[in-house]
Amino acid sequence: MTPTQYRSGGMNVAIAFAVAECTFGHVLVAMTERGVCAILIGDDADALLQDLKKRFPKATFNCGDQSFLQCVLRVIEFVEAPASQLGLPLDIRGTAFQQRVWLALTKIPAGMTASYAEIARGLGMPDGARAVANACAANSLAVAIPCHRVVRTGGDLAGYRWGIERKRELLRREADHQSGE
Repeated sequence: MTPTQYRSGGMNVAIAFAVAECTFGHVLVAMTERGVCAILIGDDADALLQDLKKRFPKATFNCGDQSFLQCVLRVIEFVEAPASQLGLPLDIRGTAFQQRVWLALTKIPAGMTASYAEIARGLGMPDGARAVANACAANSLAVAIPCHRVVRTGGDLAGYRWGIERKRELLRREADHQSGE
């Protein structure tokens, strides 16, 4: 999705979407012709769909074709085993700063964590921990952009838009995968 299309609410963009169940509740997967534009996790499928429509109020939505459904299955497998590779193109949209933060997050190895302050310092913003946290909160690609790997200084879990328990479980699964369990 181009920045202009994103700013215009997804005008002239077709988005295929599906909601499925996984061990984390429901997962909504949305995809444009460029790639996966949303992976949303929650307890209420309708709330996930409303979130998607709020993000792209002028887009057209459809259920997708068979190849899209194969992508949905891949995303679900990835969410279930977050230490694996997604292997699908992403249609990442956000501000330049958000994209810098999200790129930094993708460099945190599975099973590891970094603090908001560490990420901010790595971006040359020693006082930017809150800005990093805000960028994490704006992420619409759960697990693919691993905001769950960001913790408070000292290692405590901090807010996660999809719930602290999901964050804890994602980190546990990654750590188990790294240790070979």
